[in-house]
Amino acid sequence: MLIILIRTIILYIIVLIVMRIMGKREIGQLQPFELAISILIADLASVPMADTGIPISNGIIPILGLLVMHLLISVINIKSMRARGLLCGKPSILIYRGKIDEKALKKERFTLNELQERLRAQNIVNLGDVEYAILETSGQVTVIQKPNKRTTIPEDFNIMPEYEGISYDLVVDGKIMSENLKQIGKNETWLAKQIKKFNITPKEALIVTYDGKGQIFCQAKEKKK
Repeated sequence: MLIILIRTIILYIIVLIVMRIMGKREIGQLQPFELAISILIADLASVPMADTGIPISNGIIPILGLLVMHLLISVINIKSMRARGLLCGKPSILIYRGKIDEKALKKERFTLNELQERLRAQNIVNLGDVEYAILETSGQVTVIQKPNKRTTIPEDFNIMPEYEGISYDLVVDGKIMSENLKQIGKNETWLAKQIKKFNITPKEALIVTYDGKGQIFCQAKEKKK
């Protein structure tokens, strides 16, 4: 039992490292070759994990081999557009200028119900509102609405919004995020003064954030009874 546990932990760490090296894509955004490699890695890891009669190296070596294949294919994709088209495919336009392309649907084996489902997932309930719908190589459907149906933005009214920037976490569960403090050009002394306004110390803070406008949000931890 202990041997199985140790083998499981080792294989888990190996697979986790390999998946981190492969990148940060979500499952729904994986290219076909990436999905195939992910499935093979899971299968290769499961066999020596459960069967102690199989050397653990029989799982680790093929997994590392697949990682090398993935990195090699990724480089080829970057260098060659032709190879990229063969390995990843090309986007298909399912709706062109407001008209559904039946040939494209049949070619991609995509039903009208599936198309409507994908549109509803993007809060579009009327096919007549769509100017273009593009099936990406990852399987996602990108939708461009007709100009009169798009959500208005400040630029439409010649309005220039104030710069917002991004929000930085300065304290998370009582721990000071020193790197984020450096990013905004502040130090722990400044942070302590700001948090003191909320009648707490950094260690007593659940979360402290600092946005692009210089506004601070602070929430204290719940006191233990």
